[in-house]
Amino acid sequence: MDTYPVTAQCVGRFFQTDGKTLQRAYKDHLSDYGCWNQKDHAADWVLLEENMGEHFCIDESMLHHDLYTFLINKDGHGKSGTLVGAVKGTTVKEVSKQLLKLPEKQRLAVKEITMDFSDSMFGIAKTCFPKAEIVIDCFHIMQLAGKGVDEMRMKLKRAARTERKREEREFKRKLERRAKNRVRYAKNHDPKYSKNGKKLGRPRKRKNEKFEPEKLSNGETKLDLLPHVRYPLMKSGNDWTDFQKKEMKILFKLYPRMKTAYGLVCALRNIFKKKQSREKAGLALKRWGKNVGRSHIRELISVRDTIMEKKDYVLNYFNNRSTNASAESFNSKLKGFRAQVRGVADMPFFMYSTVKIFG
Repeated sequence: MDTYPVTAQCVGRFFQTDGKTLQRAYKDHLSDYGCWNQKDHAADWVLLEENMGEHFCIDESMLHHDLYTFLINKDGHGKSGTLVGAVKGTTVKEVSKQLLKLPEKQRLAVKEITMDFSDSMFGIAKTCFPKAEIVIDCFHIMQLAGKGVDEMRMKLKRAARTERKREEREFKRKLERRAKNRVRYAKNHDPKYSKNGKKLGRPRKRKNEKFEPEKLSNGETKLDLLPHVRYPLMKSGNDWTDFQKKEMKILFKLYPRMKTAYGLVCALRNIFKKKQSREKAGLALKRWGKNVGRSHIRELISVRDTIMEKKDYVLNYFNNRSTNASAESFNSKLKGFRAQVRGVADMPFFMYSTVKIFG
């Protein structure tokens, strides 16, 4: 329990003992939690200056209904020595106040820090690690571009739903007109009967007719197609299945602007996949921005403006190809540990366990 993210209930089940009793015994007697020097303020902040290094990640995560900012040392590789600091909150003022307690010499020795597009994380890095090179994570850049395309898809979906409702209203009005015409015809024409007394004339051919939306070539409607293409739009075309290829072909035929937007996202992805110098990547990113402007797609223009606002920090990725994967991996492990303990009831003890495993 000091070295792996397992709960007392799990250990107790393995050794056939009561997990709750083992949890109390570990907390009160077996561990050094009672004399832990950061116990009093663990719910608000924890700092481990012995884990300081040169390459950091910074990210936020939700714990116990509050956001916490975590500072990660990449050299820890998600094991012991990974966690440098955990501070309650995400604002520059409250997080910097605690991180500035780390030794100044070690803070100035930090060479690189990776993060997402968060302005708060950017301000914290500038304040606490002024000499560090800030790198915007390329995966968050692609996530931002994917959100732009997905916003286009959602607009098309809403338009398709509006079109469906309009067609249903027109169909309903058509049925009402037909009913009025039948009543008018019955008033002006007397019914004819055969010698046996049976009513002559053909039965209604369109009796109980129901609305049927227009089907595409694969048997789906537009409202069926647009939710299905959500995930293929996030992936490279080389990773599509045969079914997804058919759906995307139909989508691009119906909506040519979606094809243009997807092509621009793939072009952005290729810039980051290709191993090239910072200067060449900058020229490629500039050409990509011009192509986005020519497309007149508002969603991607917004993405382009966000990227260009922090272009220098985005291009820092090509110096060492550093990503924020260490922080995302730590977040995933922390959430998995939190799920095992069924949530966080005692925040200081949870932070103690986190420090024992990742500190």
